[in-house]
Amino acid sequence: MTNRCAPTRAARRGHAEGEGQFGLLGERRFAPFFWTQFLGAMNDNVFKVGFTSLVTFQAARFSGVDPGTAAFLISAIFIVPFVLLSATSGQIADKYDKAVLARLVKTFEIVVMLIGGAGFLLHSAPLLYACTFLMGVHSTVFGPVKYAYLPQHLDSSELVGGNGLVEMGTFVAILIGTIIGGAAAGSSDFGAMMLAGACLVFALIGRVASSFIPKSEASQPDLRINWNPISETWRNLKLAKADRTVFLSLLGISWLWFVGATFLTSFFNFAKDVLSANPDVVTILLATFSIGIGTGSLLCERLSKKRVEIGLVPLGSIGISVFAIDLFFASHRIAPAGHLLGVSEFLLALPHWRILADLFLLAMFGGFYSVPLYALIQARSQPTHRARIIAANNILNSFFMIVSSLLALALTSMGVGIPGLFLTTALLNVVVAIYIYSLVPEFLLRFMAWILVYTFYRIRLVDAERIPAHGAAVLVCNHVSFVDAVVIMAESPRPIRFVMDHRIFRTPVIGWMFRHVKAIPIAPAHENADLLESAYLKCAQALDEGDLVCIFPEGKLTRTGDINPFKHGISEILRRHPAPVVPMALRGLWGSVFSRDEDAQWPRPIHRGAMTRLTLVVGEPIAPEDATPQHLQDVVTALRGARR
Repeated sequence: MTNRCAPTRAARRGHAEGEGQFGLLGERRFAPFFWTQFLGAMNDNVFKVGFTSLVTFQAARFSGVDPGTAAFLISAIFIVPFVLLSATSGQIADKYDKAVLARLVKTFEIVVMLIGGAGFLLHSAPLLYACTFLMGVHSTVFGPVKYAYLPQHLDSSELVGGNGLVEMGTFVAILIGTIIGGAAAGSSDFGAMMLAGACLVFALIGRVASSFIPKSEASQPDLRINWNPISETWRNLKLAKADRTVFLSLLGISWLWFVGATFLTSFFNFAKDVLSANPDVVTILLATFSIGIGTGSLLCERLSKKRVEIGLVPLGSIGISVFAIDLFFASHRIAPAGHLLGVSEFLLALPHWRILADLFLLAMFGGFYSVPLYALIQARSQPTHRARIIAANNILNSFFMIVSSLLALALTSMGVGIPGLFLTTALLNVVVAIYIYSLVPEFLLRFMAWILVYTFYRIRLVDAERIPAHGAAVLVCNHVSFVDAVVIMAESPRPIRFVMDHRIFRTPVIGWMFRHVKAIPIAPAHENADLLESAYLKCAQALDEGDLVCIFPEGKLTRTGDINPFKHGISEILRRHPAPVVPMALRGLWGSVFSRDEDAQWPRPIHRGAMTRLTLVVGEPIAPEDATPQHLQDVVTALRGARR
């Protein structure tokens, strides 16, 4: 059945022909939704930053509030609804029109901000804590709508760009909200009134923007809602665990929220106690962090060539740890001042620029980390329960953020300073990254492939869209070098089950990785007939499950650069499971150190000038009954052409 919410062919073509991800901001299928979520995120931060700033720097006006722990408490209260209501919110988002839900949520936001405005005007901490909780409810309900909306309205080639814009927009909204909230709170005479008015106005504008969101048909209108949050939370987590990669991606995103919450909620105390700076400097810190993650989010589309590139995730985690550790050392070079520094004094000190550089780069690598994971979850989740998978993500996010707040409270109560908290988080990030990538080596292999292809090679793709995005197919390619599989993996829109020589699996590290990404070992009949038959059966099973299987029919690397005769293994695979065969050809790898050329040379990295050029050409799919070894060899030879 055709999805009426899917982007039109003309819209997809216009986006593909050079408008880039920013072209989406001119389209109704994206722009009203973007501004609705932008205004919601901004209002959250006007309120939270205003409240946090008041209780940190003007604690005398709020009885019974501890300024040292208020920021962590506000953060914890905000995320409690994610634990309690995410499961129900995911069901609601799957059952009802997401545009209608967005409008209801924005109407609720107006009511909440009336309560918050009263809290500001009366300097009532209980009212403001209640508003914090209700804004958490608002964000809990909107979260599944937000991320389930995108794959319903964006083409697969737009998904990374759309997520990048949303992430960028969210953190720009945080920046603007921070500036407005901090500036209003800093006005001693009219600060409370300005905060109350600003929050209400932004809620009203957000409600108007939501009126233009196009109809978004329910994914599962016959769903019966389970109102028991405990049992439904468990069911959502089981849905998420059905796909191991998706579930571990959820854990990866939740860990990023742990890291981000630790840094963002520490900025007020970091500025006051470590940098000896006033609240205006907090705005500079948050602005730097927001611009960094926005920059990283936008760069993802360019770095990933508009596809879901999970190879960026390890790159992001490495950068987060490196710059968080450097932030710890940079903080120890800051000499305490006798008074709270203003923005101009802060920016005149050279060591402070290292602080800002670390925050910017840490956040930028956070963008590299988060955007591909969100896009991966959206792309691989079933549309009928995608919102509930997002709800499971929100549940995990909230749990990790609560743990982040508790850890921060525990460490600070033990006398650990904010720089020590940053170092602890950085080291924990290393441990978590190693654990996740050991469970899903696909991330590391894609990272290695991405580094190889984009550091040493400039690759040109010809008709890459012929690699099917869904369904079973057998890919066949000429075998030029030891990195052929890595190059193909880097350019494929989805995972591939490679058929590989059994000797590779004896290599300690590489063998472990390929076993974990379900590569299929094969051996010639004269070496191990049982292993050969097992390989054929595993290929048939993979095709039964709708996977891509890639085989190099030559059976060995070329020693001359010419294509060796194709063997009959491909026929045996197709005999057990007929599937379309997609011929491919690699050009340009012969002569590299990864080939068997006697005059082989290392490929030229970026810093030495023009990169080595290679080409991956993809041919038209061939019906299984026509895919004889000789015919496939002729097609692959023609695709490769004269260049080896």
